[in-house]
Amino acid sequence: MKTTLATQLGQQLHLTPALLQSIRLLQLNGLQLEQEIRQALENNPLLELEEEAAAPADTAAADAQVETAAFDELPESSMWDVAGASWNDADEDRTARLAMGESSDPHLRILQALSLDLDEGDLAIAAFWLEHCDDAGYLQAPQPQLALLASARFDRDGAHVESIRQRLLQGEPAGMAARDLRECLQAQLAALPGAVPARHLAARLLAGDLQLLASHDYAAIARHLDAEQADVHEAVRLVLSLQPRPGDTLQAQDDSAVIPEVVAWRADGQWRVALNPATAPRITLNPAYERALAASEGTAAQPMREMLQEARWFTRGLSMRYDTLLRTARVIVERQAAFLAEGEEAMAPLTLKEVADAIGMHESTVSRITSGKFMQTPRGTFELKHFFAVRLEGASISGQAVKAMVRRLIESEPPARPLADEAIALLLSRQGVNIARRTVAKYREQLDIAPARERKRHNARPLLARAG
Repeated sequence: MKTTLATQLGQQLHLTPALLQSIRLLQLNGLQLEQEIRQALENNPLLELEEEAAAPADTAAADAQVETAAFDELPESSMWDVAGASWNDADEDRTARLAMGESSDPHLRILQALSLDLDEGDLAIAAFWLEHCDDAGYLQAPQPQLALLASARFDRDGAHVESIRQRLLQGEPAGMAARDLRECLQAQLAALPGAVPARHLAARLLAGDLQLLASHDYAAIARHLDAEQADVHEAVRLVLSLQPRPGDTLQAQDDSAVIPEVVAWRADGQWRVALNPATAPRITLNPAYERALAASEGTAAQPMREMLQEARWFTRGLSMRYDTLLRTARVIVERQAAFLAEGEEAMAPLTLKEVADAIGMHESTVSRITSGKFMQTPRGTFELKHFFAVRLEGASISGQAVKAMVRRLIESEPPARPLADEAIALLLSRQGVNIARRTVAKYREQLDIAPARERKRHNARPLLARAG
């Protein structure tokens, strides 16, 4: 084989540790950033936390802008998940530092509550019933068949096995391990505390034909139960307040509080934007250590010099994060000032590219800095991604604004004469918004609003079905 030499010209992106640090800090959410700062302060004695927030030094801001163009061109993938720069380092899982909440297994939480009253054998039977429940909380097989299987497995008679199911049925949440919707709602009705008006009539209603209840024909129900129509309305409202899917109440709830990174408010006739000091701590270098290292010589101080370099990268990355976040938020508030003042119907079309062009960065940078970051406004607290609305094709209005208009029209419609999708499209066209009936139907479904023929049924909320 003949050996030849060839030259090739190409471009390759080299990620320095400083760039990786900047990318990682840029897209961390508030909780992750707090953990990252705490870890840096523990591992690097050259870093210290400023007690009072101060404006970033001009030199730090200038250094941050020098490296902006480099990491701006990086793709949107999570490139900070590399060796030595990920949230889960090989030496330490930093998520382990977070507080451990209650178990995410809903069945385990029920069994833990029952363990105060039941022995180990009965808990095993309760676990058997729960294992044969679907996500909604209903038995997946006929109750007699499951009872026979449990009796054989645990060597207990059918009456005892059924008594454990009744404990689940009447427990918390009421209605678990029910055979069907009727038994589920009856158990919840019986579990209501105190004297509840219309409870007796609601029990008779559940014992009858549920199809009659689903039709919302109050006159027919009143005749069937030999009751006053006003009492029937009260009983139906009580039934509709019950939970037809008790298993849904067991799903883990995200009770973590959202702390906004940015605050926007209106003062002196204009909108102002500032970083939240609680989520933007200022980290500086210890000046005494820095001077001592500058005066030292020899290889003995080399480890400390490396720590000094890492500390400078970290403070520079934080400065870049804060500067990019603040500039992005200011552009968003400027473009969505009408939304902040008037509401959803004034939401203007806005894209990542438009914000990126306004702040002189790549749109991937804007995507990183707006993911998982929140802004507090007089209208509420929103994720920054919420302010990006798609432009409606062939119009100068956003789809989100049109969706709000559809909601307003439906909420203000006459109860006995609900608006059809064609009528809503016609009303919108009179306001200069020309959309097809199919688009109105799509937005209505996204808003979880029933069609006109369903809303006409006395404008009442239909009974939820078991399936779903």
